[in-house]
Amino acid sequence: MTFFKTLTSLIIISLLLVGNSISDSHDNEQNIIEKAKEINKKVKKEQALQSAEEPLPLNDPFVGDASMSGRTEVTLLENNQTSNEPKSGESLYNFKLVGVVASENDSFATLINASGDTLTLKLFEELSPGVKLIALNNKEAVFERDEDSYLVINFKNQIVERAR
Repeated sequence: MTFFKTLTSLIIISLLLVGNSISDSHDNEQNIIEKAKEINKKVKKEQALQSAEEPLPLNDPFVGDASMSGRTEVTLLENNQTSNEPKSGESLYNFKLVGVVASENDSFATLINASGDTLTLKLFEELSPGVKLIALNNKEAVFERDEDSYLVINFKNQIVERAR
């Protein structure tokens, strides 16, 4: 009889301990889930605030790094020569290089001005009198000016004057 009493009390004690440990782990799991939900809500709120605060890019991917309305000036890298080219009208200084297409037969350079008008020149075609497109590669376009100097324009709107 004592054996059964001892066995019964041992079973009851072990059930109480097991029940207590299960309920504790359930509470811990519930707390972890609640904390994860709170963190998830905070992250979503922060992302919503960031997306609302971040302005959309204002540049046109076909124009280059800076839009024509934001930056229209030309960077002249080498200014050691005097420029005989007029800085108005159909001058290279009023354009920005936006595209180069080359094939086995023909090569073209596309330029854009501040008003958004595009001009596509074929190889050996003149931009203005005395300024002729003579070479192209995937980084720049080379113009010949008066057979004694070159004007090189790249996609960053930098113009380099080179002597022959």
